Amino acid sequence: MTTPAIIGIDLGKRTFHLHAQNRHGKPLLRKALSRQKLLPHLAQQPACLVVMESCAGCHYWARQIQALGHDVRLVPPQYVKPFVKTNKNDFVDAEAICEAASRPTMRFAVIKSEDQQLLSALHRSRQGLVAERTAVMNRLHGFLLEFGVALPVGHAAIRRLDTYLEHLPTAFVALVRRLQAHYHTLCDEIAALEEEVEQLTRRDDAARRLMTIPGIGPITASAIVGTAGDASHYRSGREFAASLGLVPRQYATGGKPRLLGISKRGDGHLRRLLVQGARAVMQRQNQRNDRLGDWLRELGCRRHSNVVACALANKMARIAWAILAKGGEFRPSPGATLA
Repeated sequence: MTTPAIIGIDLGKRTFHLHAQNRHGKPLLRKALSRQKLLPHLAQQPACLVVMESCAGCHYWARQIQALGHDVRLVPPQYVKPFVKTNKNDFVDAEAICEAASRPTMRFAVIKSEDQQLLSALHRSRQGLVAERTAVMNRLHGFLLEFGVALPVGHAAIRRLDTYLEHLPTAFVALVRRLQAHYHTLCDEIAALEEEVEQLTRRDDAARRLMTIPGIGPITASAIVGTAGDASHYRSGREFAASLGLVPRQYATGGKPRLLGISKRGDGHLRRLLVQGARAVMQRQNQRNDRLGDWLRELGCRRHSNVVACALANKMARIAWAILAKGGEFRPSPGATLA
């Protein structure tokens, strides 16, 4: 068989479908392999370009295949879909992956390390627990309102719930206390995860340098490291900010460009953390006498606070890229005093 130039792999849980083609795009091989046979088969192939969709399990397989000497690329699924011809099946998907990867202007996803995947898993677990805790709080508010109790908003009211349970049915009070106990359990789990994230952050030099940026703490710094790594695959800070959806959407027709709201592409969790950090900085902007404080006050005079928050989040993302890609840490203006 002619030596393949590109091998596209459609990942699955138990079965993997391969499509190989030469540098002219001529198909050479179509084969389905089990999980146990994938790596031995690729080990017998000469070094070539191996391409997969950036989906579940892709980072593990990419690292394993890289160790065999192949050049591995990950293609975002939305860039593969336009190349799917006729009816969809696994071999057609593998061929579409090859076609997408052969485009000279194709954008590839970065391969994450195990440490980055660990940070991402911790953040996703914390995010899920926070959402579950919010659901429990909303459930308590709704149930108590049905019995004529308007519970104040916030965590403090949940903690002193016993003061609102007088003259309520005994069975209902028992149910409310079970939900309150579940709330406290979730709070303990969230605190434990946050402590683990902070410990990992303190041991990571890049994360410690990121925390010198105003508005970025251990949670946001670890999320940036888990998403971007050393940021070397981004050409500029603007490209990194654009990958997080912190730049305006553009709609142009008839030679008339129009800028809309932010695109909201990429990692929504990291984007929210950056915007929340930006709002924390804005609350104390009057206590800053550096150039960042001057810029915030000047922009706040002519733009809505939501626009200012997104603009500051964009600036924070660009500074984070510079720190990761070029080293160093954030340095305020000489002689500045900060809150």
